[in-house]
Amino acid sequence: MSTIKTFKVIFLDRDGVINKKAPEGDYIKNWEEFHFLEKVPEAIHIFNDLGFKIVVVSNQRGIAKRLMTMSDVNYIHEQINKQISAYKAHIDAFFVCPHEKGTCHCRKPEIGLFLQAAKLFPVDKLHSFMMGDSITDIEAGHKFGIKSVAIGNFLKKADFYFPDLYQAAKYIMNSGSSYGNH
Repeated sequence: MSTIKTFKVIFLDRDGVINKKAPEGDYIKNWEEFHFLEKVPEAIHIFNDLGFKIVVVSNQRGIAKRLMTMSDVNYIHEQINKQISAYKAHIDAFFVCPHEKGTCHCRKPEIGLFLQAAKLFPVDKLHSFMMGDSITDIEAGHKFGIKSVAIGNFLKKADFYFPDLYQAAKYIMNSGSSYGNH
């Protein structure tokens, strides 16, 4: 009997976790508006070293509002990986919900993006995390059956809270065998 290989996955929200959020009501529409938060490439490098797959799951409603295109978003994601490669870090996949609220099953807090990712990387739910800065990120992680980590904002429903992604990475790294390589 063969078993399916599963992967430890760090699911990351993008805006507010990897990069500085746009002002309320606006969106990161191009690379010029994208600014990494402090020590994000180093955090992703730590997750890579610990054997996690890194998957970005991001609601990008600005596409539905015609403020940007999927090509614009894909270019931003290519540039993210290009920039973090200088830190020997990489993101394995990006999954984006381009839809308006209430029109799909992929927009967080729904789990459609997670299900898409799980086709590519069957998820070891016991050793995987959703890291985000909003309640919809936390709810999506719980709905998918993984631990949820609030980044930057203290959110009551989260399993863990850290002021930034780097502190979350250091915690997981220092937790040893609980979450490390396997």
